[in-house]
Amino acid sequence: MERATKHLGFSVLECADVLRRTVNGHLDPKRRSQMGQFMTPAPVAKFMASLFADAPELEVRLLDPGAAVGSLTAAFVENMFSKARRPRRIKVAAYEVEPILINRLVTTLDECCAAGKSYGIEFTGEIVKEDFIHAGCAILRDELPPGQKQIRNFTHIIINPPYKKIRSDSEYRKELRSVGIETANLYTAFLAISIKLLSEHGELVAIVPRSFCNGLYFRPFRNLLLGSMALKRIHVFHSRKQAFKDDDVLQENIIFHAVKGAIPKRVAITASKGPDFDDMTIREVDYCQVVKADDPEHFIHIAAIESDQEVMDRMARFNHTLEDLGIGVSTGPVVDFRLRNFLVDRPEKGTVPLIYTAHFDGNIVRWPREDCRKPNAIRLADSVRKWLMPNGCYVVTKRFSAKEERRRIVAAIHDEKRVPGELVGFENHLNVFHARGKGLPLILAGGLAVFLNSTLVDQYFRIFSGHTQVNATDLRRIPYPSVVELEALGRKIGPQFPNQAEVDRIIEDTIVRGGRGKLSARKCLDGSSRIQT
Repeated sequence: MERATKHLGFSVLECADVLRRTVNGHLDPKRRSQMGQFMTPAPVAKFMASLFADAPELEVRLLDPGAAVGSLTAAFVENMFSKARRPRRIKVAAYEVEPILINRLVTTLDECCAAGKSYGIEFTGEIVKEDFIHAGCAILRDELPPGQKQIRNFTHIIINPPYKKIRSDSEYRKELRSVGIETANLYTAFLAISIKLLSEHGELVAIVPRSFCNGLYFRPFRNLLLGSMALKRIHVFHSRKQAFKDDDVLQENIIFHAVKGAIPKRVAITASKGPDFDDMTIREVDYCQVVKADDPEHFIHIAAIESDQEVMDRMARFNHTLEDLGIGVSTGPVVDFRLRNFLVDRPEKGTVPLIYTAHFDGNIVRWPREDCRKPNAIRLADSVRKWLMPNGCYVVTKRFSAKEERRRIVAAIHDEKRVPGELVGFENHLNVFHARGKGLPLILAGGLAVFLNSTLVDQYFRIFSGHTQVNATDLRRIPYPSVVELEALGRKIGPQFPNQAEVDRIIEDTIVRGGRGKLSARKCLDGSSRIQT
């Protein structure tokens, strides 16, 4: 092993990592940002490669999309050499378009070939100097140029894809739709093509942002992933800064291992602070604890440690959906830059209140605000009216939480007694809880705000959400107390909204009391009969 995998005292992976660190200093930061590519450090690459099972006896066909200097391929090859059962041949298709990286990738593949000879393993490395999305879609459409042969039906895929949004009108989106892929980010596009190019029972290991685990935009990708692959292992980094610390990347990443066509059974969930993996914890859970069978959104829940599972178990105490409660949640309808000609700094005759996150004052909406940099009102015109809502009592949450805020979900009560008028506008950076487009009873709204602002809900949301954005779809997936319980919470609010400790005590008391009465939501919101057993 020592002699076979090392050249001048360095392993193949160590050589690739030297190339990675060297080339990082030569890459144009703007170009790298445009490409959305951050190269994998050696410890992370080695861990990813270790997740693959023993290789087939004859041939391994590996795909490395966005290969950069070849760190992941090098780690994979070293791992194959260390197996008790090794393949006779390894064929690699490494996709890369950046010339400065291709030069180093050639060196890495040459090192892999030399190491393979020491084991009597035939190694073939092909560098494909093409855009992976265009090339991959062409392969899936069987539209390769005459004489051009590229591997499909890969037995293994190891991938650190680029992270960047894809415009809905871009050429990429057209290409992807031509092969049945609908996604809005490069990393899920790379993954989706890779999954389609993977052979039955083939294995895939990826390091990607956690954001695909929930949310509306990633639902088509989750359907593809979970419909054709079985998750076997998920690794979480407790620190957002550590996985790509050399590149100063602040991203919540996970590593996952999945097998195409396998039957979902158990999932190993591991966690570490950073890429040293020396503090790694491990839990094995049933698949249904990660992907709930009755969840049409196919959210992926990752309880990395026992305390995360405790949070999920405590939230299971609440078993109502917003639909059960007769409550809806929508994104604020007013997109201000589209209606900028109607915006007014201060309220005046012919205007109605316009509510931004800047109007949050603790857990209530205070309007108007002289210290607000945002407009306080919007003119009531025919082209504006359709974006307004009847004034009433609403619960509003921020769609984007600020860095200094400790909670992901920040909820406030919009009370018509504090914000007068027949109509009101809610800006697009808000989520609005309502009853069929109208306000909620004040007591119910108060209880809902208490619940959403609790530490328990914040912890639960962090388990299944990999980003700071809070979408209406995410809020619909949270389990809620009954209307009766929410009203009981609302009655505990005095003139001042309770502080965080008091909010958490109230929620804890609700959990301890128990009680799961089913409700008739329509009657509850009409203010008549409160519960149906």
